[in-house]
Amino acid sequence: MHPGRTYPQIPEEKEKQLRHAVRLELWTLFFLATIVAVMYIVMGSSQAMKTAWIEDLLSFLPPAMFVLTAWFERKAPNDKFSFGYHRVGSLGFFLAACALLVMGAYLLYESVTSLLAAEHPTIGTVELFGERVWLGWLMMAALAYSCIPPVILGRMKKKPSQELADKILNTDADMNAADWQTGVAGILGIAGIAIGWWWADALAAGVISFSVLKDGITNVRIALAELLDGVPRELSSDEIHPAAKAIRAELQRRHPGSEVRIRETGRYMRAVVVNSLESQTTGETRVQYGPGDDDWRLIEVAHSVDLGNAEKG
Repeated sequence: MHPGRTYPQIPEEKEKQLRHAVRLELWTLFFLATIVAVMYIVMGSSQAMKTAWIEDLLSFLPPAMFVLTAWFERKAPNDKFSFGYHRVGSLGFFLAACALLVMGAYLLYESVTSLLAAEHPTIGTVELFGERVWLGWLMMAALAYSCIPPVILGRMKKKPSQELADKILNTDADMNAADWQTGVAGILGIAGIAIGWWWADALAAGVISFSVLKDGITNVRIALAELLDGVPRELSSDEIHPAAKAIRAELQRRHPGSEVRIRETGRYMRAVVVNSLESQTTGETRVQYGPGDDDWRLIEVAHSVDLGNAEKG
């Protein structure tokens, strides 16, 4: 371990994986910038292209949040933040999930209204190297390009996201790995316009927006559980993490008759062992520790255990 690298210190192998994950996310931000630029240039009036472009813009959130969190959570506790900054990751994950949810709902609404209004999109031509080229071909090429870097990077992120127990990185990996679906839906929408199926473009936009909305709903549920001090959840579902179950069982074995509470702060878990008879702070304790009129706000006093000494004992 290297002193000062992180708070708390983590094994060297985890440090390497964290640095590797940060590099992957920086590469993701670079390729996303090129994808967004290319998509914007050839977007035209296609609803599917617009929806895919907005989804790519939203894709900036998870990698940016991860890089910010990886830097911020290293800061040691201080007088104002006595538990450190590990919840920065939880907050970042929640904000990214909310953005997906809101934008997914908006895009789905737009695609449905376009279908109901029976809008007939048109795709013109552009001059390229002295030749008139149908813009749809360029759109398809841009959509195909938008699939390649994210899918490759998404697969590369999957292992470190599992090893680091990082929800932001795992969400980003899942979104990247599924990006080919957005590209294929967009290409089919453009092809549909070419053969006269006016509804294909809006339908493709609806498929893409539904995928965004689904990701948003799933991630908001997981993020809320963490922010509300819920028991640690698995990376991709609302199920309680097996490690949390194992920790609770072991602590209950070591402290029979006590209540074990486990919560998640970022990638870390915190466990509190409470004597069931003293789970609520008494009025006498409040008066002893509480600051006058605000003593009612004190509901629990926990004593931490030195894990190193506990293991030796």
